Order: sequence, then structure tokens, then C-alpha cells
Amino acid sequence: MARWRDGHGELTVRGEGGGSPVRVPLEIATSYRARTKGLLGRDSLDGALLLSPASGVHTFRMRMPIDVAYLDRRLRVVAVRTMPPGRLGLPRLRARHVIEAEAGAMAGWGLRAGVRVEVRVGVAREGE
Repeated sequence: MARWRDGHGELTVRGEGGGSPVRVPLEIATSYRARTKGLLGRDSLDGALLLSPASGVHTFRMRMPIDVAYLDRRLRVVAVRTMPPGRLGLPRLRARHVIEAEAGAMAGWGLRAGVRVEVRVGVAREGE
């Protein structure tokens, strides 16, 4: 697996039964500083945020509830949880990466336990 760096990319969630994939703008946070900052101080997020490496998150000092997907080393979703502000999520044993998004977004993308995702780096976002 390639090593990612802080930046932007695209998350692809494959539809079940060969359905059309969902492509989501992705921010990538791999440095200690970027992972620590995460979504703190934000009121919204366009797309998702990938934290790597990570096996758990917290929502202390966050302004909004978030969806959290825990991924294993093969980018398969281990679990998805919605967390309100001010909570500490327990680390997941097999999790190597975490995806965060606004609460409710992941259900719309079809992101749930057992689904495998793809990450593409360097994908330009609109307006850039």
C-alpha cells in the first residue's frame, strides 16, 4: 500500500452488485499535526477526512456530530459509528485508518461495515 501524505484526494465507495461507485472529495491527514487538528473548529465538511494511521478518534471541542468509519489495512470498513460532540471513541483492534464525515453522510454513500473503499491522491477539487 502506498504511503499517503497530507493533501487532497478522492474516496470511492463501490456500489453493491456492481452499482455505480460514489466518489467523495477527500482531505488526507497523515502528519501528527494534521491528524491532531482533524475537524476541530469546523462547522461543516465538504466530503470526508481520512486520518492515517489511526484506530480511534474523539469529538472533544467539535462543533458538529460526525460519522466515523474504521478501516483495516486493506481499506475494508470494520465499523461505522455516529458520534456527537464531546465523546471518546474506543480504538478498534483491526483499524489502521479512520474516515470522518458529517453525520448522516456515510449512509448516503453506502459506506458500512464490510464495504471496501479506494483512495486516490492528488485529485484536484473544484475551484483549485
